[in-house]
Amino acid sequence: MAAKDLFHDAVKRALEKDGWTITHDPLFISFGGVEMYVDLGAERILAAQRGNEKIAVEIKSFVGASATTEFSMALGQFLKYQLALEEEQPDRTLYLAIPVDAEREFFG
Repeated sequence: MAAKDLFHDAVKRALEKDGWTITHDPLFISFGGVEMYVDLGAERILAAQRGNEKIAVEIKSFVGASATTEFSMALGQFLKYQLALEEEQPDRTLYLAIPVDAEREFFG
């Protein structure tokens, strides 16, 4: 299992503050004979729909020397996790948590 990202605890606290219950830290997935660990699994009850909303959150700090390399690695990992979750836990939505600076650079 990989080390926690720099912002792991901050993302976890933010999710909890927003009403999410952390159910997995990390979320284990076995897919195609490969073991994977998404940083967090969480859920919250949706009163209006009388159901549960489940998410998985992969956290990336973007602290390496090359932001482009960090982005490429994060995207590859995200896509791999998304494929596994679609097959193994289709009721769970995957999110990528990244610093605001990285979001502005690659998506802004």
